[in-house]
Amino acid sequence: MFAVLKTGGKQYKVQAGDILRVEKLAADAGEKIQFNDILMLGGDKTVVGAPLVDGAAVQADVIDQIKGEKVINFVKRRRKHSSKRTVGHRQKLTLVKITEILASGADKSGVKAAVGAGSVAGVAVAAAAPAPKKAAKKAAKAEAPAGADDLKKLSGVGPALEKKLLEAGVTTFAQIAAWTDADIAEFDEKLSFKGRIEREGWVDQAKELAK
Repeated sequence: MFAVLKTGGKQYKVQAGDILRVEKLAADAGEKIQFNDILMLGGDKTVVGAPLVDGAAVQADVIDQIKGEKVINFVKRRRKHSSKRTVGHRQKLTLVKITEILASGADKSGVKAAVGAGSVAGVAVAAAAPAPKKAAKKAAKAEAPAGADDLKKLSGVGPALEKKLLEAGVTTFAQIAAWTDADIAEFDEKLSFKGRIEREGWVDQAKELAK
């Protein structure tokens, strides 16, 4: 039995056991997916869709996400100072293995539908994915801890400099008021303040604000 399916704007004639390279799908390696756009079924009895065959589907296992061979596009313009341009491109593809052809009952199989990564549904799936832990951790760092002073009260300190100070562990005016010359030199070097601490008089300001 064979089927003609449509995905990524292309048509493929497949049967169980075939390995295909199709336009990139929103699926991970090892996942089971189902192609629901079936144009034709063949075998003992041929069924042609109008345009699709109702209830038919092709199931497959995702083997890997790959890239196709590099395609070189060379453009030469004869009458524009002989300019030349070479552009290389490698198409993103998904490698799948056909496991089963269903003549009916596709809507009850419970298998995830094969969705193109560039389609509206594919973008929705990607948007629903949880945010990376690294990004969440970075966002948490930007927030001042409980009990921290408003360091922006210091002359010349804006949100960007306040964030640098918080990330360096400086959260209160009392800490800055206790800085020695060595501490000032260390923070000037560590945070690239370039003499701003002494120029703006942060230590004296911090002593007043800490009262």
